[in-house]
Amino acid sequence: MADFYQNGIITTLHNLNQRPLEAMEEELRKFSKTRPMSLVLPSLFSELEGEALPNIVNELSRVDYLDEIVIGLDKATEEEYRHALEFFKPLKQNYKVLWNDGPRLRAVDKKLQEEGLSPLEAGKGRNVWFCLGYVLSGGRAESIALHDCDIVTYDRSMLARLIYPVANPVFNYEFCKGYYARVASGKIHGRVSRLLVTPLIRALKKTLGHHDYLEYIDSFRYPLAGEFSFRSDVISDIRIPSDWGLEIGVLSEVHRNFANNRLCQADIADNYDHKHQELSAEDAARGLSKMSIDISKALFRKLATNGVVFNSETFRSIKATYFRIALDFIETYDNDARMNGLKLDIHSEEKAVEMFAKNILTAGQNFLDNPMEKPFMPCWNRVISAIPNVLGELQQAVTDDMAEFGK
Repeated sequence: MADFYQNGIITTLHNLNQRPLEAMEEELRKFSKTRPMSLVLPSLFSELEGEALPNIVNELSRVDYLDEIVIGLDKATEEEYRHALEFFKPLKQNYKVLWNDGPRLRAVDKKLQEEGLSPLEAGKGRNVWFCLGYVLSGGRAESIALHDCDIVTYDRSMLARLIYPVANPVFNYEFCKGYYARVASGKIHGRVSRLLVTPLIRALKKTLGHHDYLEYIDSFRYPLAGEFSFRSDVISDIRIPSDWGLEIGVLSEVHRNFANNRLCQADIADNYDHKHQELSAEDAARGLSKMSIDISKALFRKLATNGVVFNSETFRSIKATYFRIALDFIETYDNDARMNGLKLDIHSEEKAVEMFAKNILTAGQNFLDNPMEKPFMPCWNRVISAIPNVLGELQQAVTDDMAEFGK
């Protein structure tokens, strides 16, 4: 059973009691009559061939409170897009599949490029951005949830617990972050969150002193979770990164736009496992290596917007402080693992910390070397201002794709 401790400055909604899922879903059905709900699923085509997504579709087919499911499909040929339309047919809800690589959506993207508004980097962030634009174009959804498509341990209770805080009209929350323990197959996972983000935040606190933003990020139990929900007014004015800094970027944006009492985090799963990324210590453009650089830059950018001045000496101090704190965390996690009968490979943990420490310096230097870099995709308010009919064109492109290829 979870504790009820409220740590930090963000409200934590725990799983204190094994409440029947049916009771929560009954409430969500009532909420849906006045607050329509949508689910966004950013997906690679390769995930259709994995073990996780077929089960996710099966679980979602039993959910009857959702008004719409919006699926962003990346890296798919025409044949693969046709296959995707068949793959998602078991869904009982109104669902739309955005063929991000198709000619119609590429034509919309070309218009955005001409105005300097297109996402500069392919990836999950870009996929999510287009999906949110599509949700906005419908003008119907009041509450939206988003989760990944590689969750091996998925069941529909995750969605219910994730969307409930922003769907319940009695609650005041604009945004909810999901969290869970990354424990599976007798091991503690979540290396980037455990061994990079938390010790880096603590190192930044120690090096730079107190900052409200650092206190805020440190309040989230799993800041890199890909599962979050929000009310529709969050979409229009949010600027998110297109790289691996997506999750940190979203947290940074809602911190900028809303008071802390409008934000929360919810325990959505007792058991969570998904696709594990390779460390890729020898290739900074792949795996956890690239992820760690992107996340570190996202943190540095946000602090810079709050008036923090960085230089090479600052980053060297941050790196040294981080390294010592992270090594201490390894001992802590090793003790926790032993007490719970779990495995922790100290050697691989230290290899990860060594790589993260090096990449903190790399991220810092990249930050200093590229002061004019555009780290965020534009908010949809700006896009609509530049191209007033863009949402209609986006919606029509998706409708036409599904009509032509779904035959």
